[in-house]
Amino acid sequence: MAHFLLINGPNLNRLGQREPQIYGSETLNDLEQQLISFAAEHKAELTCFQSNYEGAIIEQIHAADGKYDGIILNAGAFTHYSYAIRDAIASVNVPVIEVHISNIHAREPFRHVSVIAPVTIGQIVGLGFTGYRLAILALLEKIEGRAETWKK
Repeated sequence: MAHFLLINGPNLNRLGQREPQIYGSETLNDLEQQLISFAAEHKAELTCFQSNYEGAIIEQIHAADGKYDGIILNAGAFTHYSYAIRDAIASVNVPVIEVHISNIHAREPFRHVSVIAPVTIGQIVGLGFTGYRLAILALLEKIEGRAETWKK
């Protein structure tokens, strides 16, 4: 059975309260429960982690090496400037998919650049919670060998 790690970064613990016109009214707990069930339906296990601290996210990425089959990462604002998270992703042999609830390319200019995208196998943006489900499906294809051309 595949085992994936979901990492949500800063301010995602505020889902349901933070800018509901952008992020919706569902909470982080709602998201995690939906994804745990979705993963189980696809014969996979999902472990969830959220932190507002860069170092804690880096430590989770490091610990994932050899433990998980893939990482789904919404690094929040760290996406746009954390070279430390970028380097952590590059240092492990675990495929990572970057996910964002909103379309970062259609928002403020500072959100258009992701410093972590070049070391991930893909980026899913603007599809709300559906983007996380798509990331689970993509990681399943990756580990089942149906995505051989994807890097990492």
